[in-house]
Amino acid sequence: MMKEFIKELKWRKMLHDVIPGTEEHLSKNKTVGYIGFDPTSDSLHIGSLVPIFILKHFQNAGHTPIVLLGGATGMIGDPSGKSDERNLLDKKILKHNEKKLKLQFEKFLDFKSNIPNKALLVNNYDWMSKFSIIDFSRDIGKHITVNYMMGKESVKKRISKDTTQGMSFTEFTYQLIQGYDFLHLYKEMNCLLQMGGSDQWGNITTGTELIRRKENKKAFAMTCPLIKKSDGSKFGKSEGGNIWLDKDKTSVYKFYQYWLNISDEDAINYIKVFTFLSKENVEDIIEEHNEDRSRRLLQNKIAANRSEKPIQVLTDSEWDAITDKAQFPYPDEKLRAYLYRKGIDLDTLSPGEAIPIKADPYFAGMAFEGTNGITGAFNAHRFEFKIKKTKSHINHFRQSYEYNLPGRFPHRADTL
Repeated sequence: MMKEFIKELKWRKMLHDVIPGTEEHLSKNKTVGYIGFDPTSDSLHIGSLVPIFILKHFQNAGHTPIVLLGGATGMIGDPSGKSDERNLLDKKILKHNEKKLKLQFEKFLDFKSNIPNKALLVNNYDWMSKFSIIDFSRDIGKHITVNYMMGKESVKKRISKDTTQGMSFTEFTYQLIQGYDFLHLYKEMNCLLQMGGSDQWGNITTGTELIRRKENKKAFAMTCPLIKKSDGSKFGKSEGGNIWLDKDKTSVYKFYQYWLNISDEDAINYIKVFTFLSKENVEDIIEEHNEDRSRRLLQNKIAANRSEKPIQVLTDSEWDAITDKAQFPYPDEKLRAYLYRKGIDLDTLSPGEAIPIKADPYFAGMAFEGTNGITGAFNAHRFEFKIKKTKSHINHFRQSYEYNLPGRFPHRADTL
């Protein structure tokens, strides 16, 4: 059964602003909606996962998502949330970035199957490049007043008495161009919904206003909150800068460790935003996590989800490098991550359900103390394995872990 899109976002805390009537419209109509991404880099960063996940939820709910690449707006730079003018990029760099980003979007959204709501990718340069300044001013500019544009927070922030930077005419026109994007998609693709981050609300509503004034029709809009860490700092950055989805810009180990090292407070929020687990499943995992936070169950769950395909496509050797280098407080965390890598999520299995793989020798014969989480899952499922009786293997499990041989009584690892 398809989930209700707005309801899904609400419980995940992924809804900020919404035009009245949006939820009712979406509950009754299969809708085309879009989010814009300016190709200012040749890779998306993990902050981009939020709008991408929104598009995926949108598609999962039966609607048609459009990814709009800002080949035109990327040449200008969006002033929203910025205190300084962006550096302008030339066509050659933007074209290179667009090709790279397209490959990343294809890892998340279904563009190729025969489903009726397959994702679409468009580039606003294709229509904006055909406009002369005279045509744009006459056909579009006359419908939106300067007073209206000056009222937007992104403009007021840049022209306030507290800033010396000011705002160029180039950036001032950004909201009008973004507004026209919505109008164009409305007319050409029957697109009725624009989505984005909460800092985009002013630009997005310029689009709905343009459609109202020029076409005398109603369009819809919604935004998600900007994700921040519990300490108020910006999400998606480390001491070394942005965390990128491209493994050539951020190593798979660093990418994995970023999620593994998030705080408990952030993990409780991020498990809702950065996974597709059900509400019931998330609540169960949070409850189990709170029973013993030292096990960092939530962090490992998010890390396993986010480091798994399709975000960063890992080879077996890269996966081994991550799990060998990562510091797992308990071997069961490595087991959970290993099985997820094989496409098996322990939290979705029923007690007694067989796991149809051979366990990695690292886990051969392991049994874990306790009754919750991986302990119960391991003991309740059948694994095919062989014992690796080497000293180095035994040392992995000294002091606190046990092993089982089929048909034999459990022994401590250090008695082997």
